[in-house]
Amino acid sequence: MLDIQADGPISVAIAIVLYTATYLSFVRILRFPRNWLRPDLSALLLTGGLTVMLLAHVALSSEGIDTTALAAAAGLLGLLFYAIAAPAIAFRPASRPIEFLARHGDAAGLWILAPAAIAGYFISNLPLRGVLAAAAIIELAWYLRRLRADRQRQLFQIQGPDLVVLETQAKGNLEGFAKRHGISELVLSHNAVGWRGCNRSTSPCPFNLYVNRLGLNTAPCCRERMKDLCHAVGGWLEDMGIVYWLEGGTLLGAVRENGTTLQWEDDVDVSVALDNDLAWDALVAEVATRGARDGYFVDVFKRGMLITISHASPRRPPLRWENYRLRGEVRLDLVVYRPAMSQGEPVLERRSHKGGMPATDSGGFGVARELVLPTSAISFLGRDFSCPGRPEDYLQVLYGDFNRIAYLYVDAGPAEARRNLDTTAPPGSGG
Repeated sequence: MLDIQADGPISVAIAIVLYTATYLSFVRILRFPRNWLRPDLSALLLTGGLTVMLLAHVALSSEGIDTTALAAAAGLLGLLFYAIAAPAIAFRPASRPIEFLARHGDAAGLWILAPAAIAGYFISNLPLRGVLAAAAIIELAWYLRRLRADRQRQLFQIQGPDLVVLETQAKGNLEGFAKRHGISELVLSHNAVGWRGCNRSTSPCPFNLYVNRLGLNTAPCCRERMKDLCHAVGGWLEDMGIVYWLEGGTLLGAVRENGTTLQWEDDVDVSVALDNDLAWDALVAEVATRGARDGYFVDVFKRGMLITISHASPRRPPLRWENYRLRGEVRLDLVVYRPAMSQGEPVLERRSHKGGMPATDSGGFGVARELVLPTSAISFLGRDFSCPGRPEDYLQVLYGDFNRIAYLYVDAGPAEARRNLDTTAPPGSGG
């Protein structure tokens, strides 16, 4: 065992610093699965290296390897980081344990600390106890910060199509449905159904669970935040003189739903046309400046030529990285297209796949330039936005028969339950 008489406090301090660094590096990796991207190798190597250093510091002493402390530390990190990552991983179809941990992401880390504290009591290894202390402080601070912020939630009324869909998925038992799926935002009374809505300060509604797994409509608070993002970023791009257009599901809502969002929308899609790397660097710098000025968070993924803009807390890195633990963060995806030639035809090309967009000769994905440029205008969420010059043809490339309601990201059971509702609803009511 490690004998710490003179160097005990130093050893504990090193353990605390190493755990904090490992934790922050790990939560920063969560930005990738949240945006459907693979983590960079450099990010993985950094987190892996810090983890090895932390475990080595706990286990190694002048008397050899403390295997008991090593096993305890490795087990703690594995369980704790599994719980911390659950909300980000659950943005994709996930197992029941992941879904359960994701629903309780604010408190899940605290659950692991009680048995870890017991282990720390019986294992007289001060670096291990330093790790436990750091983990306990971080998880308690995280929980209390989210608890305090969530008191600022605003009550919205659920009505119209949103209420019909909710009652359909709940099979008429709203109270049982909310309890079974941990829907803490739902407020039931004799006269109305309310929703404790998110805002910039609170935890976001976990709409990936509610919309894609349970088949509910996007909460009214989240729709308001998407509108705010769309108006803000659209204004930025127009002021900057950047060629842009509404993309994907956002464009689909503007065209098919008469200028509103799809009922189960989970983000805003906007694309821009750039010519070179200098234009990319200038775009990133300008968007970051405007985001900081207006209170938005801007995240950059150069490998995918993607910029995400969100309402997340404006805390500075590295503390800002903790927000990647949240589930359902409302965001706008700004994707870059560049002019290219494919099969002898001029196209606009992006690096990531989108809908049914065909692959290009250079390995990207593209659409005929003539479908986009020159852009036109479309009314969306109360103002005019730029859109592809031939929006219906553009949507045809992405989705085929875009007037047919498709449940691309909704689980099979909930999709079937709402199919009749959506296909018989009048135009403009969603879908």
